[in-house]
Amino acid sequence: MSFDLKLADRVRNYLSEIPGLKIEEKKMFRGLAFMVNDKMCVNVSGENLMCRFDPEKQQEIKRKPGYLPMTMKDKEIKGYCYVNPDGIQKKKDLEYWIELCLEFNSKAKASKRKKK
Repeated sequence: MSFDLKLADRVRNYLSEIPGLKIEEKKMFRGLAFMVNDKMCVNVSGENLMCRFDPEKQQEIKRKPGYLPMTMKDKEIKGYCYVNPDGIQKKKDLEYWIELCLEFNSKAKASKRKKK
């Protein structure tokens, strides 16, 4: 699993400054997932940020610099995208994407836990 360690540090540092969040890091999706309050929130995948956001905002978000659609079997997955390094170079841009993910995180359903 290869992912941008500096980007992971930037995400980790930003999230750690927000009081009241339960943050857990998990290696998944060929990268590092940041679980917030037991729900997948944002991931570092290679050199990209993978975002989980409100699918209702898909059209608005598509116009943002660095946006890349997430596809599976040639079908775009609503509510998920990648952001390439051009869209997250500046601190304020990275913060925009993380805040977008956090906003949806409070509404998102947690995935079902597998029984051991």
